[in-house]
Parts: sequence; C-alpha cells; structure tokens
Amino acid sequence: MPRARHGPHTLHPSLRRILCVSAHPDDNEFVIGGSVAGWAREGREVVFCLVTDGGAGTNEHMPSSAGLVPARERERREAARILGVREVVFLGHADGVLEPTLGLRRDLTRVIRRQRPDVVVCGDPTVRWYGSEYLNHPDHRAAASATLDAVFPSAETAAIFPELLEAGLEPHKVREVLIAGAAEPDTWVDIGDTLDTKCAALRAHATQVGAGDWVDALLRGWAARDGKRAGVEYAEAYRRLVLWEPK
Repeated sequence: MPRARHGPHTLHPSLRRILCVSAHPDDNEFVIGGSVAGWAREGREVVFCLVTDGGAGTNEHMPSSAGLVPARERERREAARILGVREVVFLGHADGVLEPTLGLRRDLTRVIRRQRPDVVVCGDPTVRWYGSEYLNHPDHRAAASATLDAVFPSAETAAIFPELLEAGLEPHKVREVLIAGAAEPDTWVDIGDTLDTKCAALRAHATQVGAGDWVDALLRGWAARDGKRAGVEYAEAYRRLVLWEPK
C-alpha cells in the first residue's frame, strides 16, 4: 500500500490558479471536493471544466433524460458555489461516448491557454477498475487522457493548434499536475476541515444521489482510508507531477 512520504501536502503559495477537469458534473464532488474547498478557503482561484453535458446520467432518481442536461448544469453551479468555486466551464460533449480525440485535446488546450492555471487536476487515464466493485467509466479515462495531452505538449507548444495562436491564445506552461484517483498515489491532502463541505456539495447533485442519505458515510469512509496513509483523520489522494519550477 502506498504511503505518504512527508505527511499531507500543501500547495506552494505561488500556485494561485487551479483548473480541475472532469468528465461529468458530479465527478469533482466524489473525488476532490475536500481539496477544492480547502484551496478556495486559502484564497486560490479554482476553475472547474466539465467535459460532457451529463445527459446520460439517468438512474433510479432520474429515470428520464428529459430536462436532465439543464438540471445537471444547475446542480453543478450550486455545488461549485458550496465549494467556493466561482467559475465553471462547460464543454458540452455528449455524455457516455467520450473519446480522447484531437478535437477534445484542442478544446482542453484552448481552456488551459485561456485560464492559464498553475495547477491542473484530472483523473488517471490508466485505471480500468478500482478494487473488485467498480469499472472506471470510459468517459473518465478519455477526459483524463486528453487533459494530460493538452497540458503537455499542446498547451505550451506554439506550433500545435496554430489556430489557437491566431485567436490570441498564447502558449502556457502548467507548473504542476495532480492526478486524482491515481493507481499509485504519492501525495495526500488533509480534508479534515472541509469534508462536511464536500458532502454538502455532492448532495447538491440530487439527480444523481437522490436524498443523499448515503453520501456522508461513503465519502467519510473513503477519506478515512486515505487519511490513514497520510497520518491524518481524513484525506484525498493524488499522484503529483512537478513539470516546472520557476527559478
């Protein structure tokens, strides 16, 4: 089992702007909501980028897709408000059939060059399953793969997607990447002070969680598991990549 090397991690004060990319409207609340709430409380600017419209998220709480996309957009904005996120970017790709195409990479490169984040947070495109109970959604893998390719080489290389240069979007070098749900995490963020906020934000996605009476138990269980690895009560786990450090 991976262990934290130096206890829970805190972002350097110079890392002020954070872009979190996920496939579906509720993904961030399940995985990184505690970290996001903490970063927002520290005064950092957090931006959410949602790749799909969430239109395939039918379930026992929302058996019909009629009106689902606008409902999920409203839920996404409310959950972001709870976490302290002020800006949400919707790319609007079809839910359930996402692929890591050049078009998607271009879209994400455009977002990175516009937002100019110091840190990008995304999923792990290499994970096909977790434990023996959950197959990782192909949209998760596609969004994560395209995001990493957008971070490098596309966002920082002028010759890639020259049409973005023509639109005034200059290359941008991301300093760090945090991969959530990583197969081999090496970094943990203490979320003891923000776990309640994370739970409240996930409950805002009523089309997906219903009354949400099970949310607290699930998220606290996951956070306690990761907290043990970090030596704290509750944590979220990441793989950290340091791509560039200013001199």
